[in-house]
Amino acid sequence: MMTKTQLRTRFIHACENVIAAETELTEIDSKFGDADHGLTMHKIADAIRAAVEASDGNIQEMLDDAAMAVMTLNGGSAVPLWNTWLDGMQEGSPQTEEIDATGLRTMFASALEALDDMSGAKVGDKTMMDAVIPASEAIAAYEGEDEKELFSIAAEAARKGAENSRNFVSKFGRAKSYGEKTIGTPDAGAVSMSRFFEGLAKDE
Repeated sequence: MMTKTQLRTRFIHACENVIAAETELTEIDSKFGDADHGLTMHKIADAIRAAVEASDGNIQEMLDDAAMAVMTLNGGSAVPLWNTWLDGMQEGSPQTEEIDATGLRTMFASALEALDDMSGAKVGDKTMMDAVIPASEAIAAYEGEDEKELFSIAAEAARKGAENSRNFVSKFGRAKSYGEKTIGTPDAGAVSMSRFFEGLAKDE
């Protein structure tokens, strides 16, 4: 069983991990995008971190606060996508101070469903979904009861998914116009999502 405080700590680590990757994300996005993904993700991560730190409600309320904080931001396409993901997450989370592995599976399944409805992108389309879908599927397939192990497995799946996005042609956004030139470069959105999951796997 994981407490709200422990889950909050993981979300803070996740945000700090994304913020630390700002230069990396900017460099990736500068090749075929607007070179603003690093800055946008810094803003999103800052908003999530501030919201979960300030929240005094239960787990669902904490995640709702995070979703609301992102919703108010101005930014690129990442803002509504992350708001939708977090909103789906809170819809599937318990109104309690604790969550177990089953609860986490429900939470991330709800998040994926919400994001999938909005995005429509699949693995191979070279978007954030190249990391989100493998991580979510890894969580859904995990049959154990160890929350730490669940997050570690999800982080590894997200990392592999982001790395694998190098092999695809961009099918969304500005990068789409570059066609096969995008092969060899990972998707910035997939990398930022993998950095978030890597942070979620840190418990100290």
